[in-house]
Amino acid sequence: MFDTVVVATDGSESVKRAVTVAVDLAGRFGADVHAISVVDAGEVDASPEQLREEFRTALETHAESALSQILEQAGQGITTAVREGRPAPEISSYARDVDADLIVSGTRGRHGENRLLLGSVAERLVRTAPVPVLTVRQLESSADDDAIGADAVSTTG
Repeated sequence: MFDTVVVATDGSESVKRAVTVAVDLAGRFGADVHAISVVDAGEVDASPEQLREEFRTALETHAESALSQILEQAGQGITTAVREGRPAPEISSYARDVDADLIVSGTRGRHGENRLLLGSVAERLVRTAPVPVLTVRQLESSADDDAIGADAVSTTG
């Protein structure tokens, strides 16, 4: 049913649980796992011009760190990629490039306070991705962290 699963990360806490779900699901189906982190071009463009390159480099370093955390958490058998652009379209594009069957995303990212239910990237993915999107919420209690659950599954395309 699934041959390729893409998990999106921004390095936030909610992604840890999404990675666990993605890796577990991929393991059940013998699927490959790809992890992507996107340097948000909007954040770079909004920064002062004299600081843009330094800020871009800092965001790239953060993206690489987020992917390293996934490799530490889930193992070395995951393909990783860093892209620059608008996060939801870049994640969707990457999913098309690797012929993904599923995208897994946390519901709240680094800017999660701005949305009540789904983070803006997760919301856009659910509405526009070319493949189904599984959003995984972060549980409030650390005792529940080992339980696997999902908030929403949306098929688009």
